[in-house]
Amino acid sequence: MRFARIAAFCAASVITLAAPALAQTPYDGNWQVTIVTKTGSCEPSASSMLTVADGKITAPGANVSGTIGSGGLVKVSINGAYANGQLNGNAGSGKWNGASAGIPCSGRWEASRQ
Repeated sequence: MRFARIAAFCAASVITLAAPALAQTPYDGNWQVTIVTKTGSCEPSASSMLTVADGKITAPGANVSGTIGSGGLVKVSINGAYANGQLNGNAGSGKWNGASAGIPCSGRWEASRQ
C-alpha cells in the first residue's frame, strides 16, 4: 500500500468544508494530519488534510472510511490500513498500521484542527 494512502487515511482523521458554526458533531471541521512511520518500509512521514462531517471522516481522492465518536475516539480504515486514536479539543493523536508492497508498516499520527 502506498504511503500517501496511509497518510490520507490517518490522518484519515479529519477535515470538513463546513464552517465550524455549522458543525453537527464536536469534531467536525478541517484537520491537518501528519503520520510518522516507526516500523516497516513505508515513507518516513507524510501530511494530509482530512474532512470530518457529521462525525464521518473523508479525504479528497482517497477511499477513506472512518468515524469520530462524540467523545473524540477515532477509528479509520483505508485499503487495508487502520488507524485509531483520540481527539481532544483541537488536537489529537494515535497509532496506525498497514503495509507497503506486502511488508507491514506502523507508526503514530497527530492531527490539529485548522
